Amino acid sequence: MPGHFEPLPGGGAAVALDDVEISIIRSLAVQLLELIGPGPAEEAGDDPLAELFSEGPSEPPADPVLKRLFPDAYSDPEGTPQAREAEEQRAYSAEFRRYTENDLRAGKRDNALAVIRSLDALASAGEGGAVLKLSPEESQQWLGALNDLRLAIGSRLEISDDEDTDLLYRLPDEDPRKPMVMAYLWLGGLQETLVATLLP
Repeated sequence: MPGHFEPLPGGGAAVALDDVEISIIRSLAVQLLELIGPGPAEEAGDDPLAELFSEGPSEPPADPVLKRLFPDAYSDPEGTPQAREAEEQRAYSAEFRRYTENDLRAGKRDNALAVIRSLDALASAGEGGAVLKLSPEESQQWLGALNDLRLAIGSRLEISDDEDTDLLYRLPDEDPRKPMVMAYLWLGGLQETLVATLLP
């Protein structure tokens, strides 16, 4: 079980994590929360209707990581639309973003919080690491958070395709990106084994 998820009887997944691994995942999840930012409810104060009717942003984020986490819904895969088509795509994307980004952010925020809470509960249970056991619902939240963490790190590493990933395997140990690459690859392994536990 060390280093990878295994299925639990009746659903869910389990993985053995040591204190260092717990600390790394928790730290990354906290950074992801800070990057995503507060929700509309936190900005709106005590007005519950403000969150219900709040509209999200219409422009894509400036930060490349956020742009990767919240991409435009409408874009030309070839990247070469005509001027009029490009203008229409921007308008459709802005409208779609306005009504969906707050919900997307809330979902990503909830997933990251679920990771932090489950790791905090695990850390308070004992020393020297432990076996993290997740329910099926928690497994889905972890899967979402691991995906977001990999997207964020991949964006910082400027990974856009498999060839970029192959190059990362060959980085020399003295390269300053090496720790981030190791985290990216390790999270990928966790994500892959968690997906396998959720398959019927």
